[in-house]
Amino acid sequence: MEEQITIGRLAESEVSEAIALWEVCNLTRPWNDPHADAEFALRGSSSTILAARQGGTLVGTAMVGHDGHRGAVYYVGVLPDRQKLGIGALLMAAAESWLHDRGVPKLNVMVRTDNLSARGFYEELGYEHSEVIVISKRLDGR
Repeated sequence: MEEQITIGRLAESEVSEAIALWEVCNLTRPWNDPHADAEFALRGSSSTILAARQGGTLVGTAMVGHDGHRGAVYYVGVLPDRQKLGIGALLMAAAESWLHDRGVPKLNVMVRTDNLSARGFYEELGYEHSEVIVISKRLDGR
């Protein structure tokens, strides 16, 4: 019998393992420092990293945070050999609950236009395409 999935806060001692998961899931980008992202999320009062564990193994993550009105998720990933088993849906439900518990009324998810599998995943969970564009500016000199 397969062990149950548990979802909880990522421990600081698990950051390197989480980053390895993000890399195998192709979630990291050269212009973002995943160590700095993880440390920032874990020390913030309006953010955290949720960890899905199965039998003591980190199998998925979702970084979640908010600005008081809108929530956001990043680094939503599940080990490739554990995908399509509902773990991603569990992580998103946990992220939604985390935000709801803090009174945050909306969750935005940014998905790259060409990432059709991620778009399909979120649509299956009830997320809808919004007619907006993201305009950004780097403040870190990169």
